[in-house]
Amino acid sequence: MPDRGGGPTGPRIRLGRPSRRTRTLLMTLGALIVLAIAFVMFAGFWTDWLWYRSVHYSSVFTTTLWTKIGLFFTFGLLMAAAVGVNIYLAHRLRPPLSAMSLEQQSLDRYRMGIAPYKKWVLLAVCAMVGLIAGGSASGQWRTWLLYTNATQFGTKDPQFHKDVAFYAFDLPWYRFLLSFGFAAVVLGLVAAALVHYLYGGLRITSPGGRATAAATGHLSVLLGIFVSLKAVAYWLDRYGLAVKSSDFKATTSWTGLRYVDANAYLPAKNILFAIAIICALLFFATLWRRTWSLPMIGFGLMVLSAILIGGLYPAIVQKFQVQPNEAAKEAPYIQKNIDATREAYGIGGSKVSPYPGTPTTPNKDILRADANTTASVRLLDPNVVSPTFQQLQQTRGYYAFPSTLDVDRYTTDKKEQDTVVGLRELNVNGIPENNWINDHFKYTHGYGMVAAKGTNALADGSPDFTEKDLPATGTLPEYQQRIYYGEQTKQYSIVGGPTKEIDYTDNSGEKAYTYTGKSGVGLDNPITRAAYAVSFGEPQILYSGAIGKGSKVLYNRTPKERVEAVAPWLTIDGDPYPSVVDGHVKWIVDAYTTTNGYPYASRTTLGDTTADSLTDGQRTVLAQQNQVNYIRNSVKATVDAYDGTVTLYQWDAKDPVLKTWMKAFPGTVKDKSEISPDLMAHLRYPQDLFKVQRQLLTRYHVTKASTFYSGSEVWQVPDDPAAKTGKSVPPYYLSLKMPDQSAQAFSLTTTFTPNGRDNLSAFMAVDADATSKDYGAIRLLQLPPNTTVDGPKQVQSKLNSDNKVAPQINLLKRGGDSTVEYGNLLTVPLNGGLLYVEPVYVRGAGTNYPLLRKVLVTYGNQIGFQDTLEAALNEVFSSEGTTQPPPSTGQPTKPTPDPTVAAALADAQKAFDAGQAALKAGDWAKYGQTQKDLAAALQRAAEAEQKTAKKG
Repeated sequence: MPDRGGGPTGPRIRLGRPSRRTRTLLMTLGALIVLAIAFVMFAGFWTDWLWYRSVHYSSVFTTTLWTKIGLFFTFGLLMAAAVGVNIYLAHRLRPPLSAMSLEQQSLDRYRMGIAPYKKWVLLAVCAMVGLIAGGSASGQWRTWLLYTNATQFGTKDPQFHKDVAFYAFDLPWYRFLLSFGFAAVVLGLVAAALVHYLYGGLRITSPGGRATAAATGHLSVLLGIFVSLKAVAYWLDRYGLAVKSSDFKATTSWTGLRYVDANAYLPAKNILFAIAIICALLFFATLWRRTWSLPMIGFGLMVLSAILIGGLYPAIVQKFQVQPNEAAKEAPYIQKNIDATREAYGIGGSKVSPYPGTPTTPNKDILRADANTTASVRLLDPNVVSPTFQQLQQTRGYYAFPSTLDVDRYTTDKKEQDTVVGLRELNVNGIPENNWINDHFKYTHGYGMVAAKGTNALADGSPDFTEKDLPATGTLPEYQQRIYYGEQTKQYSIVGGPTKEIDYTDNSGEKAYTYTGKSGVGLDNPITRAAYAVSFGEPQILYSGAIGKGSKVLYNRTPKERVEAVAPWLTIDGDPYPSVVDGHVKWIVDAYTTTNGYPYASRTTLGDTTADSLTDGQRTVLAQQNQVNYIRNSVKATVDAYDGTVTLYQWDAKDPVLKTWMKAFPGTVKDKSEISPDLMAHLRYPQDLFKVQRQLLTRYHVTKASTFYSGSEVWQVPDDPAAKTGKSVPPYYLSLKMPDQSAQAFSLTTTFTPNGRDNLSAFMAVDADATSKDYGAIRLLQLPPNTTVDGPKQVQSKLNSDNKVAPQINLLKRGGDSTVEYGNLLTVPLNGGLLYVEPVYVRGAGTNYPLLRKVLVTYGNQIGFQDTLEAALNEVFSSEGTTQPPPSTGQPTKPTPDPTVAAALADAQKAFDAGQAALKAGDWAKYGQTQKDLAAALQRAAEAEQKTAKKG
């Protein structure tokens, strides 16, 4: 046989380059992969653009996009240039390699390997650092827009006398530029050092000089630039002291200069700035001296100075000047912090009034009459009755109500009343058969609002609905009842095409509907369909016959998502609420502008401050880790529940942060004057802002530095006694009349207890009615520090253990077959005392929804526990202890009073008058004594009446 080159055992396999067919296949696969990746990126971009265009906020998309692109290329190219130029210079300044050392011989193979690809390596390194730097810089688009559109606050800080805008808008941008400069110099220095080492400009083990003159000059200039930037950092650090947080007075959120900052750190920064400038000049001088000695000595002195002047000296000042007399030394700085914090959080105008905490009149008939006019007590708790709404008004399994309902105001029987409302939203989990067509084409929306009176219930304990059934009927004005956008509507829907939607189902069967709203993105274009198929991960969108002419996709359907998308510079309140406005259901969304750069104002973490017993799975927490020290409810937004239209209204026309954003995004926010009267009637003070303010007021209700420093007046927000979660009691909306008001006002209320104690220290209410001239007015009723008025936890404990109440509670439980749930424990100031009202709900055996069965009322030491509020109030303010008129004889008669009783009552009146005078004067010691005198006089009068009655 002829030899085929395979040897004795067979043919030899030849390994070589792959065939042309294989190479073509691999190149094709590679191209397809690149195209697929490119289309995925395009799909995200294209669908975002289409969505913004559909909601008519395309300018937000383009402004944000072009800002990011501009920052990406600007800073990416700057970083690439900084690194590339230094690599190029280091290569140009390389020494001749005629005399090769052992060290250089070992590096020779690396030089030889790089030599053919030097340009490509340079481009690759520059591209890599440029991409990283550009990506990082594009994330600073908010900082850039704030800097370039800055609006002055008109308020200057007390230390440097610069406008607050410098700290809020300018300083963050300067710090970014400084950090970018440091990064560019360090990367350029590392790259240059490596090239110098590779080509012999730097030596580690070779005998002789460690660096050539060229390398020394090059690296010294870079080090000089680095030290110059450090000088700039020291200069900016001076201003940074005004917004620096520190641990002071048991809080890590303290912001602003303290004594040691103003008298030690500030001078130290000035000295270090001067030293850094000198050190930088010494580094630049190596261009002529070609020696490292002086620069390194200067650098060492700078480091030593930073340790001694910047660290040790402030510690000595703190130890030997501040600590021996800290209260006096820190007082001016504490006062600056108090003033700035109260201004930054909008609590500077809060009105603190003394309040006795005990009744100012013993006449129970007067108290009973005032109880009816002081407050419209809301018995229907929106945090409890959602299952009841669900049971009685759900009508179909594919509808659902949110776990926490909302409180609004509507006119019923020609009287405005607090009303508990909820929307019947779509519940995908309740669809009879889940499949792609049902979930996204047929079951697309909820239907109707359900409303119930907040102040009373029906005889069986169920809500007294003012709007109910399906389609909804009742006292609300005519409105579009279909709910396409809501808090629970999180899936996309495809509407308007050949597939009919299920409008609602009643006893006569399913009602078909085709969406006619203007929202949504059209799917007529096959490229658009492909893009959404990729974005949603659903290939059926591309080829399904259920999609045809007129089909539109609805997504981003929660109110919070929509407002956040069109105004990414706003912080959104955690509790949007629906209202019937101008013939539509509109979600009202409160939005905030914030900054963490307000000098001297203490910071707070919004997620922690706004958490309460209802944010555990029921309500959204505001901006979880967002730390701020300035906040304004500057925007009121609405989202139409049918067509998804988002409208932003300027609410705080004075807010400089909002003005700045309105410059950056012109035309996105409408003027306050465009709010319709119907919408204005439903706007209210937002809960999250209220919670932030009440948390700050636990300390900053104090306006004197000495009292703040002592900590004797620190309050705390009590835990919710009914929830037993260990979290704060939520604020409650309630129509009530505060002592200085002539009529009831829709208000948001809360209570405070002393730090570490359970008795009451203060009551807070803010006027929440947007139509009121007092909207936003914060009123604080401060109880005397030497009294022990029961707080919410103590009241709840007293109610649970009362000899009359406890047996009835056990009876309601029916031996464990039923469950008792406590509603909101409402607090109402009443004639110097505090009226507590708490609805009691029962989930009966075999039912899964609560009904109002009892009402608990307590005032002073009296407790009422009855089926209705009226009966409970009557029990508390019974006629016992009051003088009853004698039977009528047809002739006017004057009873002859017992002289002892008359004298005791006269003493009681004198003590009462003296107490009121002491209360107005703020003389708590005298007030406490008058209350003792008043109690003693009333006791004498009661004993005398009892003796007279026995004699009679």
